[in-house]
Amino acid sequence: MRAHARYELLEKEGSCYLGADGSILRRRVQGKSSDTFLILRAHNLGLGTLATVLAYAVYNVVYAAVGWPAGILSDRLGRRGILVAGFALFALVYGGMGLATGALVVWPLFALYGLYIALTDGVTKTYITDLVPATQRGGALGLYAATTGLMALVSSVLAGLLWDHVSPAAPFYLGGMTALGAAVAVGLLIPRRPASHA
Repeated sequence: MRAHARYELLEKEGSCYLGADGSILRRRVQGKSSDTFLILRAHNLGLGTLATVLAYAVYNVVYAAVGWPAGILSDRLGRRGILVAGFALFALVYGGMGLATGALVVWPLFALYGLYIALTDGVTKTYITDLVPATQRGGALGLYAATTGLMALVSSVLAGLLWDHVSPAAPFYLGGMTALGAAVAVGLLIPRRPASHA
């Protein structure tokens, strides 16, 4: 049976599968990372295996290219504005993936997703070290890692249920709305310039 036909058959059975290197690998969405949902959605929208891999490569290239300049920009302009912009980009990407009806839009959305990661990944951790005393930074970063890991698990299970029982677009609508809420919360509740700590 051809790979494309096998993908369609398996997808209809209620689980999500992704073709990689020409074969079909079972990759149920529950408990997986958000990147997996993006890949599955790209395939769901019509991108073939090679195109999906290349689109994901675009995300990685943008992330690698922008990560360092984003850190420099946060030093000059402040962390909060960079984080707000990053979360707003996430909302745009997930909203776009939810609304998308064809594969063409996947390419710019993956590039914007790389920009989101570049704006938030390192900057978030740096901002945490800005907010706490030097003697508590290790514990604060550990708590951050534990919390984000737990929330990633919960959100991935929920997103998987939405994918299987509502629609492939549903996890992206939820993710977009929560990211927009996060952008508003960071903009309103977190201080622009945290007090310095020795």
